Amino acid sequence: MLARLLAALTGCALGLGLTAARATDPDPADWAAVLGAARGQTVYFHAWGGETRINDYIAWAGREAKARFGVEVVHVKVAETAAVVSRVLAERSAGRDRDGSVDLVWINGANFAAMKTAGLLWPTGWATRLPNWRHVDVAGKPTTVADFTLPTDGMEAPWGMAQLTFYADTARVPSPPASLEALADFARRHPGRFTYPEPPDFLGTTFLKQILVTQTADRAALARPLDPAEAQARFAPVFAYLDALHPHLWRQGKVFPATVAALRRLVADGETDIGFTFNPGDAATAVRSGELPATVRSFTLVGGTLGNTHFVAIPFNAKAKAGALVLADFLMSPEAQAAKQDPNRWGDPTVLAVDRLPEADRARFRALDLGAASLAPEALGPVLPEPHPSWTTALAAAWAKRYAVR
Repeated sequence: MLARLLAALTGCALGLGLTAARATDPDPADWAAVLGAARGQTVYFHAWGGETRINDYIAWAGREAKARFGVEVVHVKVAETAAVVSRVLAERSAGRDRDGSVDLVWINGANFAAMKTAGLLWPTGWATRLPNWRHVDVAGKPTTVADFTLPTDGMEAPWGMAQLTFYADTARVPSPPASLEALADFARRHPGRFTYPEPPDFLGTTFLKQILVTQTADRAALARPLDPAEAQARFAPVFAYLDALHPHLWRQGKVFPATVAALRRLVADGETDIGFTFNPGDAATAVRSGELPATVRSFTLVGGTLGNTHFVAIPFNAKAKAGALVLADFLMSPEAQAAKQDPNRWGDPTVLAVDRLPEADRARFRALDLGAASLAPEALGPVLPEPHPSWTTALAAAWAKRYAVR
């Protein structure tokens, strides 16, 4: 779906060009005016709704936005962000250049690339002019300004950090595998005890990209758009690895869990021994909530794992731009970021430079008990950069053609 959408959006961009900001749009430089305009607005926040704890966090943020700023937040739960991109594109094609149905969208990667290319985002560089932008760790976390190699140009505000992190029930796996090769060996020795979500699920696709990045000698090529003529050769090491792995997977690789939550349930139910997540705090949060056994521990791979930043963005035709600015700024605040990193809520790592925050805000983060199941930030190892978005869509499509159950 996303590959077709990207092609359609590229054509749309060539035909229509980028959308300009209007003189009547709110200006983040005049924050008092933004707050005044936002009061009484309803922000339709389109965000993935597949995880209860994330939904609960968004509900909390919505209550805070209502109490503090008079902004009503409606969480529109979506299964795929590509559907939101399609909606905004359809509105533009219909001439709906204002009063759109999407005010804020949770986004990154190929979906951001698609919207930016087609001029579907509010193009004013608003994110870097929000009051809480000053706390963002741009130097230490460069993906806060480069989304899958593409400059954000202030069109999206960083919300959280992600890094591929594995976890295992140490009651069954006291010495978890520390490399992809060791993981494949584990699967051979313990048939049926490992699997991964089915692409195009974002976590399943991330696992494919981890294999791609690890087994690509020319990693600089991954930062450039994929030449379709080279795709077969570029993906050959990935599929060689998977061809050898699949017969040893849960249900012989003929069926795959649909989501990160389904993968977690397999470990919890004792059907598999090893899972993984794109949130380093996810396992600790699941242990606290009773979703995973207390013997689960996180681990990572030698040489590093894939990582990125996830963002919120404002479509070009959003109706409640002022309210969206206020919500985006609050989500980036030290208070909201600390609450998000709390394993009792979400456990999602912060985009902020904690060591540069005022003492009271640093104390919020120091007070967090991340739990024994989590890894300290310094123990996560190197962050491997995401490939250009074109690699993601092509790799997921190639996987579906080769392996998807029909």
